Amino acid sequence: MGKLYVVPTPVGNLEDMTIRAIRVLKEVDLILAEDTRTSGVLLKHFEIKNAMLSHHKFNEHQTVEGIVNRIKAGENVALISDAGTPGISDPGFLLVRECLRHDVEVTCLPGPTAFVPALVASGLPDERFAFEGFLPQKKGRVTRLTALQAETRTMVFYESPYRLVKTLTQFMEFFGAERLVAVSREISKVHEETVRGTLAEVTEHFRQVEPKGEIVIVLAGKDEKDNKKTNTLY
Repeated sequence: MGKLYVVPTPVGNLEDMTIRAIRVLKEVDLILAEDTRTSGVLLKHFEIKNAMLSHHKFNEHQTVEGIVNRIKAGENVALISDAGTPGISDPGFLLVRECLRHDVEVTCLPGPTAFVPALVASGLPDERFAFEGFLPQKKGRVTRLTALQAETRTMVFYESPYRLVKTLTQFMEFFGAERLVAVSREISKVHEETVRGTLAEVTEHFRQVEPKGEIVIVLAGKDEKDNKKTNTLY
């Protein structure tokens, strides 16, 4: 029986690719890629010439069974996404779960994940946090935000630059304009930036300066004790 490797790939700088990740991708029999064109650039850079198969949120329900059967037949398979760690707001969970159901060994390599550097660099309490990923765009959004009003841990969200101002404005409505927040964009890229302040201050900043690139929002929790301690950082 083969094995499934979950392999993180750089969210920005190609130098974030680990030596182990390169070795695994060169040694496996098959690489599952969210977008074979995007991953093709990465693999070419590191001179990885293994076969690729498309595996994304639109086809993963149809492809999981066949992939598991290939692994059970002896093939070693690596799963990658366009950037970051598969399974974190990217395809991966279904395949991992199905492999484990069939007693297939799964190994996840450590590596790049956008929210970790954003959380650490935010200056907000990070010993406990809630990763929320992308909020529902329509149905269930208000319900989720209402539930999070009682959250005392620091919260982490992913967002599109096109929806950032709308989301921050909505955060002010649910969490208050004085709630502390840090917005990181283009993590590990040339124009990496983190804007920190109150929701009112950061929202106004991005109303004046058009946000670009991938966005991570780190929002303080309800506990005001920690907020007062970190407020001096801003």
